[in-house]
Amino acid sequence: MRLSVLVGALALLAAHAQAAPRWIGSWGASPTPPMVVASSMPARFLAPSFENQTVAQVVRLSAGGGRLRLRLSNEYGAKPLLIGAARVALVGPDGGVVAGSARTVTFAGAATATIPPAAPLLSDAVALKVPPLARLRVSLFLPGPTGPCTCHMSGQEFVVATGPGDLTAGPLPAATGPAQYRAFLTGVEVETGVPGRVIVALGDSITDGAASTPGKDHRWPDRLAERLAQAYPGRAMAVVNAGIGGNRVLSDPPIALFGQSALTRFDRDVLSTPGATDVILLEGVNDLGASVGRPSAQDMIAGYRQLIDRAHAHGLRIVGATILPYGGAAYFTAEGEAARQAINAWIRKPGNFDAAIDLDAAVRDPATPTKMRAELQSGDWLHPNDAGYRAMGEAIDLGLFR
Repeated sequence: MRLSVLVGALALLAAHAQAAPRWIGSWGASPTPPMVVASSMPARFLAPSFENQTVAQVVRLSAGGGRLRLRLSNEYGAKPLLIGAARVALVGPDGGVVAGSARTVTFAGAATATIPPAAPLLSDAVALKVPPLARLRVSLFLPGPTGPCTCHMSGQEFVVATGPGDLTAGPLPAATGPAQYRAFLTGVEVETGVPGRVIVALGDSITDGAASTPGKDHRWPDRLAERLAQAYPGRAMAVVNAGIGGNRVLSDPPIALFGQSALTRFDRDVLSTPGATDVILLEGVNDLGASVGRPSAQDMIAGYRQLIDRAHAHGLRIVGATILPYGGAAYFTAEGEAARQAINAWIRKPGNFDAAIDLDAAVRDPATPTKMRAELQSGDWLHPNDAGYRAMGEAIDLGLFR
């Protein structure tokens, strides 16, 4: 009897310890240096500038919580950035604001804030309870002029930039495109007192969801978040997307839009995510497709080892995902394919990563293993379509994140 009482008391103490409120990342978008000359890219990828405008962006959170706060960034700004007003509201299935959910966002108690060049800024906590997978509208009034924005340029979600003036408290026109950037907004954090995990998905355009349907949350990290929310009700299971289109592991791509290398941005995009417990790394195909300075499999593995060691130094588990087949893509080569096969064999081998996810196997064509199954690719033989991203998200063993 005494033993059972002791066990019960210890269980209560453990539950109490777990219930201490903490901030965790629930959504993210990794910014990239602004591109102001189109070069070979479509004009819609040029970094926008704002002045006396209101920018409204909708994001889907992963984990829920009792309060939230925003992480804004002027990381690539050349001058201080003035935030004239900020407001958040929940968005319902019809795309409209949920009645009673709108909240003013403050910064150190003030309605305005100035973000120095090269710096991020956290807002005050906002008293708004959000459920898992909630859609949140974030409206920022930018008195400007801002200069080219610190943006994530391929958000797979339409954005509204309207004005003139502060329209954060009023109705906004429907977002229909073509712009899909994330302007100055790099994270949404939630406060929770329940146990769980915070998984950062570090990758390139395939993690960013390129070629998926805008506004539908059909990226593979979205599907993983949905499955985790269903499998572990009552726990805080977050998936933060740190994908950047065109990104590489070892070197900065030649186009600013594609961001700094994974080795360069790992601390910012992974280690600074509040409550991070796990990393899923799916990256390397752009390194292998490089026309100049294509790395060997050994070079890539050395880069992965660096990321593994840096994750472990901060107590994070790191899960390696095999590189998807890309036969038929514009930059496919036999040399790159041989390296991919060697890299994937190393990723699958126990003892290298903490665990492995075989996404290559989830989408490849059994008859032509160098290529994705035709019904899972978007047309360029590099990016999956909605069905392909869903297959990837469903191929992940949720037991890795119990």
